[in-house]
Amino acid sequence: MRSSTLYSVLAVLLVLIAAALIANHVGTLHHVDMPTAATLIAGVATGFFIGVVAAIMGVAGGELLIPTIVLLFGVDIKVAGSLSLAVSLPTMLVAFARYSRDGSFTVLQRHARLGIVLALGSIAGTVLGGLLLGVVPEAILIPGLALLLVLSSVKVWRHATI
Repeated sequence: MRSSTLYSVLAVLLVLIAAALIANHVGTLHHVDMPTAATLIAGVATGFFIGVVAAIMGVAGGELLIPTIVLLFGVDIKVAGSLSLAVSLPTMLVAFARYSRDGSFTVLQRHARLGIVLALGSIAGTVLGGLLLGVVPEAILIPGLALLLVLSSVKVWRHATI
């Protein structure tokens, strides 16, 4: 598949996920209620798909994990965020090992200062987000995530047309 096609498909997927989140939020779409065995199979299948997309895009997959956990398994968005972190950790470790082997991290040496600044900002944002977890209601989080998905899709779509 050409890169531009892949980016276009991912952009459309992000918009569809945002729309499904909003539909779920306003009550016109409900999570899928499945028997335990089907839930396990769906979890493995979606986890595999998200892992492939995350590896291709070089991300942890949270932009797909959180909506999947909310929509497919009916979990509260705050719990889904925590589960996403737990699921992303092994994904990031495997990606780190893979990219370390083929020398992809040499770019970090050239941009060490930027990496440190971004890491410090990420840590500060994580601490603040953790403190706000009990304060910010779901009524703000879900539309916020949907907006973030749409904005991401615009960026991905623009990348497809370059």
